[in-house]
Amino acid sequence: MHNKDITSFDKDLWHDTTIQTHLEELRQLIAIKSIYAQNIGLRDAATYLGKIFEKAGAHVTIDQSYKAPFVIAEFKSPFPEAKTLIFYNHYDTVPADSDQKWTADPFTLDIRDDMMYGRGVDDDKGHILARLTAVSRYLREHSALPLNITFIIEGAEESASVDLENYLAKHKDKLADADLLIWEQGIRNQSNQLELTGGNKGILTFDMSVTSAVRDIHSKFGGVVDSATWYLLEAISSLRDKEGTLLVDGISEHILPVTQRELDLVVHYSTENGDTLQKLYGLSLPLLQSEQEAFLMRYYFQPSVTIQGISSGYLGRGVKTIIPAYASAKMEVRLVPGLDPHYVFEMIKKQLQRLGFPNVDLTYTLGEKSYRSDLTNPEILRLIRTVESNYPHGVCLLPTSAGTGPMHTVFEVLGAPMISLGLGNANSSDHSGDENVLISDYLRHIILIEEFVKSYE
Repeated sequence: MHNKDITSFDKDLWHDTTIQTHLEELRQLIAIKSIYAQNIGLRDAATYLGKIFEKAGAHVTIDQSYKAPFVIAEFKSPFPEAKTLIFYNHYDTVPADSDQKWTADPFTLDIRDDMMYGRGVDDDKGHILARLTAVSRYLREHSALPLNITFIIEGAEESASVDLENYLAKHKDKLADADLLIWEQGIRNQSNQLELTGGNKGILTFDMSVTSAVRDIHSKFGGVVDSATWYLLEAISSLRDKEGTLLVDGISEHILPVTQRELDLVVHYSTENGDTLQKLYGLSLPLLQSEQEAFLMRYYFQPSVTIQGISSGYLGRGVKTIIPAYASAKMEVRLVPGLDPHYVFEMIKKQLQRLGFPNVDLTYTLGEKSYRSDLTNPEILRLIRTVESNYPHGVCLLPTSAGTGPMHTVFEVLGAPMISLGLGNANSSDHSGDENVLISDYLRHIILIEEFVKSYE
């Protein structure tokens, strides 16, 4: 390690025997290609996790009822009044195919220039091993834990957490009464603050399609014959206004109101703004929301509808003068608390019928509800105090993120307050080439979790 940001403390910590032992286990875990979408490595990854958690002293359950095994690893405290902490993580990753640029083999943990690279090193295998390392280091120095610690690790998070709800319901008795659940991951942001996030948006995805004729029609009839393409575009356009507001009746009254505290948190802490997006993506179209508070309200607290892709007609070389007989689009709606994806889907169907688009066929493809916390739970406040003591640049408190995950699924079954934080950085490149974490962030996460455990002594 040579980076000037790496302190002598980090260098000494890096050579800790427990850290190096679990680092080698992380190396082996990253080498297992565990990709739900490709149906590879799921049982191998779950089995390997079971072995390393048992070796660390946990009571391990591996439930193989469904395609991706569910791993539960329990570290029990001997104290009868001990509280319970759950870590939620996942061992599946997105692929690392040829469309991504990697400097080295993505399934080999590559350590260089004070960084660690590899598929899953941030999302999410690195978090599993860092947290296990913290527990192991505590047990190395103490005879017992001051609280119960349970790891729940699924294998389908990157594929909408298929079967997670079934696993949680099956093991609810074992997981009930937790005092806090720490979510999978998080980042140290561009201001060097550790982000603590209390939720995420939900999502609805669906396909829209229109068939207007039994075959494509010569375009000379374009003035008198409607096309599937125009019909679909008009139907899609009816779902939002020019400012990006979702225009579907029967939805707004179900949205859970934003509290003043939640709004104050994002206004104070959020680093998202239009200028940043402009520079990051080279935007050539104006923002739908340019005033900062309106931008933050839409980004964090309001639903939005997006076209993922459209397909219709002839897109080859040259010209083909036709009126397409078929058009399709993949759509998504980002949801906020109070909105059920199935309900929103039905409201969209009814509205399209009411507005005169009966020929649009809709197919529901994916849905997850939203979860949001105002970060006032006592155990969350305990965690915030621990972070403030261990991160010199402080914390960034956000009641929700704009991304999506199965937080509500877990909360609905377990009922535990939840918060997300982790060891990533603003350029960790999750889901992209050269996914990475800084060694210093990896080590600081270990110490943070260890200090949080100590806070229960």
